[in-house]
Amino acid sequence: MNRSEQLTKLQNTENWDVIIIGGGASGLGTAIDAASRGYKTVLFEAVDFAKGTSSRSTKLVHGGVRYLAQGDVHLVREALKERGLLAQNANHLVKNQSFVIPNYHWFSGYFYTIGLKIYDLLSGCLSLGSSKYLSKKKTIEMLPNVEENGLVNGVIYHDGQFDDSRLAINLAQTAVENGACVLNYVKVVNLLKDDRNQVIGVQVQDQENGTKYDVKGSAIINATGVFTNAIMKLNDNVYKKYIVPSQGIHLVFDKSFLPGENALMIPKTKDGRVLFAVPWHNRIVVGTTDTLIKKQSLEPIALESEIQFVLETAQRFLAKKPTRADVLSVFAGLRPLAAPKEEGKSTKEVSRSHKIIVSETGLITITGGKWTTYRKIAQDIIDKAIKSGKLPQKECRTEHLPIHGNKSTNSLDRENHLYIYGSDIPKIIELQESEPALKEKLHPDHEFTMAEVVWAIRYEMARTVDDILARRVRLLFLDARAAIEVSEKTARVIAKELEHDEAWINTEIANFRQIANGFLLSEFQ
Repeated sequence: MNRSEQLTKLQNTENWDVIIIGGGASGLGTAIDAASRGYKTVLFEAVDFAKGTSSRSTKLVHGGVRYLAQGDVHLVREALKERGLLAQNANHLVKNQSFVIPNYHWFSGYFYTIGLKIYDLLSGCLSLGSSKYLSKKKTIEMLPNVEENGLVNGVIYHDGQFDDSRLAINLAQTAVENGACVLNYVKVVNLLKDDRNQVIGVQVQDQENGTKYDVKGSAIINATGVFTNAIMKLNDNVYKKYIVPSQGIHLVFDKSFLPGENALMIPKTKDGRVLFAVPWHNRIVVGTTDTLIKKQSLEPIALESEIQFVLETAQRFLAKKPTRADVLSVFAGLRPLAAPKEEGKSTKEVSRSHKIIVSETGLITITGGKWTTYRKIAQDIIDKAIKSGKLPQKECRTEHLPIHGNKSTNSLDRENHLYIYGSDIPKIIELQESEPALKEKLHPDHEFTMAEVVWAIRYEMARTVDDILARRVRLLFLDARAAIEVSEKTARVIAKELEHDEAWINTEIANFRQIANGFLLSEFQ
């Protein structure tokens, strides 16, 4: 996947069948769906793939236990089916994760066991394992650092765990392999309309050199997530709010706070929200919060009240109590929730179901949804474009379409940190062998190598230090201080590969450090 080749493809194509605005989960999934059906497809991402919401999730591929508690059986059943398909189509990234719920009231064990048995039934033949009631002793064994004071019993169930932005990169690669043109750092600055006020294309600007292109197509799809309202301002004569952003934050800790392979799930915290502590890349990710916010941002910052909430809740359920000083990284993400009809609804009441809107101008917009159901969302979007008369009828082909990197499970060694590259592992090893300097570790305390940095630039369209350290090797999310320490080293490799000068290097380091400061707790910056 090469940006220059993708730009050439853009310049040499006059008309497209499908134009997609936004390179997050929904946009990339739609590019695969459209291209695999045989439509001429182009996708524009203003910054980097998955830069926003899609790289900042809880790292779960799940049906949504709490949606079952809310009675949203349809959403849960759909998500459980998609969870199973994703585990098959991207098995290098999606793993079966066992979750343990510790219970401090005897009745809870039976209540959750029954509820989770229903969860198992809804997943049908795509189940990842059956839920079971656990004794107090077994619960402690499975969660070695659980708070034992008052513990009565536990319940174990299974869901999926994954690396979100790595999947996004693989989706972009899969789209290209199916014939799509996919570009990052190309921003849609205007919608092109005909004399009947119908959207017939987009005007885009290459963020690297300022060049503008008018790109025409049949079906124009707005998949910009939390930035949906900004595109709708270009589309509508009268401003209306289509999405409300909700913020969720996560704190990252050393593995010692949750030793072993099992995740911790607290189904009801003091304010009714769910909290997870999930093993991820040899660290523990703890979250999330759910706070309605007024303004969307590419770099949302965790609120002090959210940090306190996650810390206090984690301290209640863990024997070794995590403190602010133990936080390796904090990241905030925004969820693009479909705006409720009534003002003032809480985020817990706003549906996570996706919603597709066809405007009077013909623009097709997707709101809501979640990572787990990205494939079904994409299918629904293209089906809607066909139904609206924008595209000729062609059947969806993605249900069993392997994602780039997919590998036979029995040959996958998750002990090797390179497992996230799946079928690309031999090529990265070959790169290390051909250039011995690339065997060097990116940072002495982490397993990532310089070969992964070079691979990201040459084959994954990484353009900046942030692209590499946040979304290709994930160091910024795992250890913000370590990421800052290697920012100059990373910038120099990019400059060498992409022929940038010293001034670019200095600007790039400053830009990254400003971003990275948002991943540190305030007093530790």
